[in-house]
This record gives sequence, C-alpha cells and structure tokens, in this order.
Amino acid sequence: MKHLLLLSLLILSGCQHQKEDASEERKASQVTTYYFIRHAEKDTLNPDNDDPELTKAGVERAQKWAEVLKDIDLDAVYSTNYKRTIQTGTPVAESKGVEVKIYNARNLYDTEFQKATQGKTVLVVGHSNTTPQFVNAILNQPKYSDL
Repeated sequence: MKHLLLLSLLILSGCQHQKEDASEERKASQVTTYYFIRHAEKDTLNPDNDDPELTKAGVERAQKWAEVLKDIDLDAVYSTNYKRTIQTGTPVAESKGVEVKIYNARNLYDTEFQKATQGKTVLVVGHSNTTPQFVNAILNQPKYSDL
C-alpha cells in the first residue's frame, strides 16, 4: 500500500511538472496583437502649448475610433502622457471597460511593456513620430518612417 501511495504521488508530481511546462509553452505561443493609431486632431491655436487638447473634430474622431474598434476584444489601451493621445484613447478604453495606461515614448517596447501585453490585444495611441518608431521597435527593424 505504501508503494502504491508513493507511486501515485510521483505520478501526480510528474503531471504537475508537465502542466507547468505546458503553461510556459502556451504563454510563449500566445499571439499578441497591437493596434496603433495616431492621436486625433489637436488644437494648434497656441503654438506655445506643448500639450494641447483635441479640437471638436478630434473629439469626434476619437469617438469614431471607439466605433471602428467596437468588435475588437481589447485587453488594454496605452497612450503617451499627453492630453491629445489620452483623449484619443479614452472613448475606446471606456467602451472596453479599461483605463488608459501610460507608456514612455522614450523607452518603446521595453521588457515591462512586453510582459504586460504578452498574449493580449492592445491599442497603442501615439504620435506621428512615436507610432512608426514603436512598430519598428517591435519588428526590430527600421521599416516605417514618421507619418
């Protein structure tokens, strides 16, 4: 009886190890999907304002993005820390029940971002320069130039 119990424990232990290996394998094979958009129209009336809000047309375009992405199951919405990008991503985030998370445009596609988004579907809102740079960082090649 002791040997049967020991054998059962060894088998269970082996199965647990296989489950952990399979879980790591599944994680590595999960598909991560990124949607990239540039912020909507910003207010350019004050040339000294480095952080303008969206214009009325920009707000409408941000709402349109929520409509365009309505059938996409997004896990997260990321934005640079500017009013125009946050305001562009907010309608989408609200429609998905998530908060807009801030990413550092100076440190694109770092290990922290990769871990946080692994296996997820994510919207990234950026700028005419950061969006192509971000995609290039993911591709690990200079494929796209500024918009």
